[in-house]
Amino acid sequence: MAQVLEFKLPDLGEGLTEAEIVRWLVDVGDVVAIDQPVVEVETAKAMVEVPCPYGGVVTARYGEEGTELPVGAPLLTVAVGASSAVDGKEAGPAAEPASASSAQASGESSGNVLVGYGTGAPAARRRRIRPAVPGAAPAAPVERAPAPAAPAASAYVEPTPAPAVQAAVAGHAGLNGGVAVRDGAIGPVPVISPLVRRLARDNGLDLRQLTGSGPDGLILRADVERAMAAAEAPAVPAAAPTTTAPVAPAAAAQTGTRGERIPLRGVRGAVADKLSRSRREIPEATCWVDADATELMAARAAMNASGGPKISLIALLARICTAALAGHPELNSTVDMEAREIVRLPEVHLGFAAQTERGLVVPVVRDAQSRSAESLSAEFARLTEVARQGALTPADLTGGTFTLNNYGVFGVDGSTPIINHPEAAMLGVGRIVPKPWVHEGELAVRQVVQLSLTFDHRVCDGGTAGGFLRYVADCVEHPSVLLRTL
Repeated sequence: MAQVLEFKLPDLGEGLTEAEIVRWLVDVGDVVAIDQPVVEVETAKAMVEVPCPYGGVVTARYGEEGTELPVGAPLLTVAVGASSAVDGKEAGPAAEPASASSAQASGESSGNVLVGYGTGAPAARRRRIRPAVPGAAPAAPVERAPAPAAPAASAYVEPTPAPAVQAAVAGHAGLNGGVAVRDGAIGPVPVISPLVRRLARDNGLDLRQLTGSGPDGLILRADVERAMAAAEAPAVPAAAPTTTAPVAPAAAAQTGTRGERIPLRGVRGAVADKLSRSRREIPEATCWVDADATELMAARAAMNASGGPKISLIALLARICTAALAGHPELNSTVDMEAREIVRLPEVHLGFAAQTERGLVVPVVRDAQSRSAESLSAEFARLTEVARQGALTPADLTGGTFTLNNYGVFGVDGSTPIINHPEAAMLGVGRIVPKPWVHEGELAVRQVVQLSLTFDHRVCDGGTAGGFLRYVADCVEHPSVLLRTL
C-alpha cells in the first residue's frame, strides 16, 4: 500500500527564511528517486536545486513558478511504495533498498546535504495535527484523517490552523503569549530562523507577543519588521478630533502613491535589508585620496608581457589590500555589541562587488592573504563567471571580512561605499583615467585613480584608516613598496 509523504521546503542555511520557485524539475505523476533534484529555487543568496529525500510518485506540487514560499512550507507530496516503472526500474521499497518508507522504518533518512534534513537518525516525532491544504490531492494518506478530494492546484495557500491546534494555542497563550506547533511539538516561540530571533532581540521586541503569518503561526522576518515599524510610528493623541473615516493602509498606499510596485525580494530584498542594517548599526566614516597609478599599470603590463596567465588589475589591488590589512588589522575585524568586543580576524576573506543580471552580489575569495597575484586573478575570474551564470552557492557569498569595490568599471571616479555588514571596512576604487599631475616637479599627464575607504569608526579612529589608505596609495604609485611585505 502506498504511503504519502510530504516534502517541505528545507532550511537552506545562512538564516534564509524564504525562497522563490524558479523552475519545477518534475511534474505530478513523475517517478522520482531518492535525492533527485525536484525544484530549482532562488534565495537571497543563490540559485539552488533542491533534492527530495523520498523515492516514489509525485502526487501534488505546491506553488507556481515565481511563487515565494517560507521555509517549512510544503513543496510536494510523494507516494512511496506505488509501483511505477521508469526506464525499466520501479520506484518504491521493492526497487529502492534505501527508500523513504524503509528509511522511516529503520529510523534513517537519505543522504541529503541541505540544512534542515539529512543523514543520520532523526529524533522520534510525535504525530502532527495539520489542516488540509487546498490544492493537495494525496493518494491513500497514512495515519491521517482522510481529506476531501480537491482538484490539484499549484498555488500555495497558507492554511488556517485546525481546531485542535487552535485549542492548543488557546490553552498555552496565558503562559507564554504564543506557542509553536512544529514537528508535532509545542514550543514557547514559533520561530525557525536565528536571523529573525536576532533581529527581534536587537530591536527589543518580544517574539512571544507577535502573531506569525507563516504556516501554523510561524513568525517570519516580515512579521518582525512590521512590529518594528509599528513601534516606531508616532502615537496619535487621544483627544485629536477625527473628521473623516479612517482609511485602510492598503487603500491609502494605492491612493497616495502612484506608479509601478516592485516587490523587494530575492537578491534585491537581501541587498535592501543588509544595506539598511549597515547604515542603522554601523557609525561609518569615509576618507579618500587621489593616486598616480601610472607605475602600477606599467608593472601589470610587464607581468602580462612575460607570458603565463594574465594578471588582472583587481588582483593587484587585492594583493595590496591584504598587505595593508596585515599592518592595520583593526580593519579586518567585526564588532560584537552584545559582548562589547572587537573581534580581529586572522584570515582575510576578501569580498568583491560584482554586478550581474540578478543584481549586485559579493562573492568571497577565501584566504586571500595567502594567495599570489596569479592565484587571485584565477579565483576572481572563476567567481565572476559563476556569478554571471547565477550559480553562486551560499558559501560563495558569505563569510567575508573585507570588501573591495571596483566601481570604476561603471565609468565613475568616486563613491562613498556602504560597509558590507558585519565587516568593518570597504575600499572603493574609481576609474583610472589620464589627468594632469605634477610628476617629478613638472606638470605631466598621468594615469590617476581615486581611492576611498569607508570604515567602522568603532574599530579604529581616522589615524588608522588614513594610514591604511595611504599605504594602499603608496603601493599604487610605487609598486616596489609592496615588495617589503612579500
